[in-house]
Amino acid sequence: MRLLLPPGGRAIRTAAGDPVRGWTPSGALAANIEITSATVQRGDVIQIGGQPCRVADLIQLPAGAKRLCFESGELLTVHARTRLVALRMQRKW
Repeated sequence: MRLLLPPGGRAIRTAAGDPVRGWTPSGALAANIEITSATVQRGDVIQIGGQPCRVADLIQLPAGAKRLCFESGELLTVHARTRLVALRMQRKW
């Protein structure tokens, strides 16, 4: 599913209807994608416990695992086989 953001693209909404704050480039597309520890990127928004969390940093761990550091300061360790759904901003110029 892809959503075209409104002009200015300042906020997007999660599946729960809560706004995800932060600057979004206008003309960007938001897509729900399945991610693993190998494909997660900074800026991905993952909904955990009903709260949208934006990935701020990634730390590589042994055996293909990664520790995700969110903008809110929380941490999540993702095993190599863990699959999550994330909202990713994509530029299609």
